[in-house]
Amino acid sequence: MTAAALPLTLAPDRYKYKYLIAITVSLASVLELLDTSIVNVAIPHMMGNLGATLDQIAWVSTGYIVANVIVLPITGWLSAYFGRRRYFAGSIALFTVASFMCGNAGSLEALVFWRIIQGLGGGALLSTSQAILYEEFPREEYGTAMAIFGVGVMVGPTLGPTVGGWITDMYGWPWIFYINIPFGMIALALTMSFINDSRHQERSASVDFIGLGLLAVGIGALQTMLERGERLDWFASGQVRLLAITSALSLITFIWHELRTPDPVVDLRILKSRQLAVGVVFGLVLGVCLYATVFVLPVYLQNVRNFTANQTGLVILPGALASAFTMAFMGRLQGKFDARLSIAAGVGIFALSMWKHAHFTTDNAAAGRQRGDRALGDLATALHRDSSRRSRRECDALRRSDPGAARGDHADADRPG
Repeated sequence: MTAAALPLTLAPDRYKYKYLIAITVSLASVLELLDTSIVNVAIPHMMGNLGATLDQIAWVSTGYIVANVIVLPITGWLSAYFGRRRYFAGSIALFTVASFMCGNAGSLEALVFWRIIQGLGGGALLSTSQAILYEEFPREEYGTAMAIFGVGVMVGPTLGPTVGGWITDMYGWPWIFYINIPFGMIALALTMSFINDSRHQERSASVDFIGLGLLAVGIGALQTMLERGERLDWFASGQVRLLAITSALSLITFIWHELRTPDPVVDLRILKSRQLAVGVVFGLVLGVCLYATVFVLPVYLQNVRNFTANQTGLVILPGALASAFTMAFMGRLQGKFDARLSIAAGVGIFALSMWKHAHFTTDNAAAGRQRGDRALGDLATALHRDSSRRSRRECDALRRSDPGAARGDHADADRPG
């Protein structure tokens, strides 16, 4: 690869502002993850206000996630191309402006459009934040850094419905987007003050437009197929078959192209690391379990159980608290026991929680039981997510090459789920 090193500005004390940096990237990541779930409890209100069906309003969440999925695997490349500090700050600014426009949207089409723009800005925040933390903390304190970051990562998607429900009932659904603006401005100011460019990044000499196009078409067609499949009776529909063929051909061609081009937009060669590859698979499974339940449960509670948005949020609140406690606690224990034990415990507890969720009915689904089962599931998810991040060998193998690309591949596995 022909590359030119980007100019870097290093403080005399390399770790002088490490905790301020941890707070900065955690705040940015919480904003991104909060918006993944915060709209779910407001869906019935949006449907009535915008005159949309459930299938149509689902694109408010789907559009955001599709944009995330497309941009996540290329965050390492974009960070190197623009410079990590400029790219991270620009992503926060784009996310904040799009949040304001979402709140002002007067139609479903406008709301979906600005949610897509918001997703493009938010997609960079999660994986880039982890790459920043990995460089800004010494190796022996990396567990502490990830504990700080992990609290936000787990609380974000699970606290979203609680905050969103209260805001929706008190002020209306546009305010679930306006609430991002002051926090986005704070995160932007902190980023411009304390974040530096990576010491390892190299700027690619060429832009892989073919790879970008194939990725966008493949992921977009896949997500559209999954979104419309049930309503159209899956492969009995010609539209679903066309989307499936388009997605398969695009993604297969994308993989072939990325493995052959000297400057890939997504470096798939790093998946030769078995540790990273296993982490990506676990991320996909986690995405399926976590985001599916976070979306379905609020709709069930409000449409079937007639809960208010605020009551729905309170049902999910214990899960957020359990997640925060578990992530903080497990981060302090990093390296003190075999991570496979907590992975196994997390998988087992989560399976039990999902089994209980599957047996909710209008007769037995009391709010107290729902809170307990949700908390059980989020505690297990925290165990699983924390352990999957705790592989020192995965990160050490990539420390001197491209930690941003590794984090992009790992985080991107969550979103298709």
